[in-house]
Amino acid sequence: MTTRESALRWSGVSDHFDLVVIGGGPGGYSAALYGASAGLNVALVEKDALGGTCLNRGCIPAKAFLETAAVKRHVDHAADFGIEGSGDVTVNFARTQQRKQGIVDGLVKGIAAMCKGRKVEVFNGVGALSAGRTVSVSMADGSAATITGDTVLLAAGSVPRLIPGFERGGPIMTSDEVLDLDRVPPRVVVIGGGAIGCEFASTFADLGSEVTILEGLPKILPGLDADLAKVVEKSFKKKKIAIRTGVMVKGHTLNGSGGTTVSFGEGESVEVDAVVVSVGRRPFADQLGLQGTAVVVDERGFVVVDEYCQTGEAGVYAVGDLIATPQLAHVAYAEAILVIKHLLGESPMPVMYDRVPWAIYCHPEVAWAGPDEEQARAAGHDVVVAKHPFKFNSRAQIVGETEGLVKVIAKRNADGTAGQVLGVHMVGPWVTEQLSGGYLAVNWEATVEDIAEFLQPHPSLSELFGETVMSLTGRNFNG
Repeated sequence: MTTRESALRWSGVSDHFDLVVIGGGPGGYSAALYGASAGLNVALVEKDALGGTCLNRGCIPAKAFLETAAVKRHVDHAADFGIEGSGDVTVNFARTQQRKQGIVDGLVKGIAAMCKGRKVEVFNGVGALSAGRTVSVSMADGSAATITGDTVLLAAGSVPRLIPGFERGGPIMTSDEVLDLDRVPPRVVVIGGGAIGCEFASTFADLGSEVTILEGLPKILPGLDADLAKVVEKSFKKKKIAIRTGVMVKGHTLNGSGGTTVSFGEGESVEVDAVVVSVGRRPFADQLGLQGTAVVVDERGFVVVDEYCQTGEAGVYAVGDLIATPQLAHVAYAEAILVIKHLLGESPMPVMYDRVPWAIYCHPEVAWAGPDEEQARAAGHDVVVAKHPFKFNSRAQIVGETEGLVKVIAKRNADGTAGQVLGVHMVGPWVTEQLSGGYLAVNWEATVEDIAEFLQPHPSLSELFGETVMSLTGRNFNG
């Protein structure tokens, strides 16, 4: 890595780049690498480890834990496949933690190696933007650097939202702290039933914890297609996850033995060993400076941008969790590419946020692209809908994962037949790996007739998408 560490060399010195990126998460490092591959001279400022939240405290470590939970599930059901053993299965979560950290460390080193290979200058420190696209860097070693850029990209990311009375410490954790656990807490309460909360609930339930979800809205996974949400809720109840919706959390009382009692609803409470606060993330513009610039931060803390991710300051862009777009790493990647192409004058197409792929990695998994049935109808579309369950899919039966379904929403043509595919929604085994076909159909504005006869390998889980689309033609050979 080409991090410049010498205080003597950099103190008070100004250096100029084609592009200066503040923030080394998915949006930041992908912009730096993509820009460098296009021939730009790039500086990347990151105060912590390269990879940002996604790699170090989010997507990657959380999914590593989910995979440990999956292995535990497989072992628990090994007898169903004729694999018999004796003795109780135990979880050495300290080893799980070591494995997770090994994956993270390897990926961080990989990003550093790519930066070095593409001659991206990496500054290990906090970057603050001022007038003239000047970035002052407070280096981690106590020194300072001042750099300027023809273009500056803000990609400072986000941090977990907190709730009053649940300050971090002891049994109270956000997604940051829970990923550092070296044991499985016997009793866990998850405050927030969104995507991140449900992933943690699923993980700990499969690892043997007694789990309770507390959600203020009427259902968990709000915004998810109703048919998919029902499958997840039914599966969670089978795991004995207690789901309490429509309740507000009031506070908690430490019990003196490392745990706490959480109060909620109308005089209700639950005693637990760990509390995971998972009520979303807020943009982190706190250290960006921005004095003397026309960059606008709105009342919610998001940096305001146009469809090309341009701020109000000429030559300054912002991407990722810092702006009010879906908080997904792959959206940040897309925005990074958009910015580089735009600053190079290549006339790129803005990101179509209503068609991006979404994925939730709880068990069962959830994935979708495009509007759900209710959203499509609310947008004024007359729709045709097809749903097929995994329970009749041969591969699902072979792997022993038959919960779930594939749902396709299409426009209704004037003659009553199904036309353009608007949305593809899936819940079930490995659907996060199966969505690509549905995502392409939605984004290419493909019709049912366009894709109904595309071959799917047999036996495969992905057959179910093909069969669901085929059924919209009025003909089918299965289901």
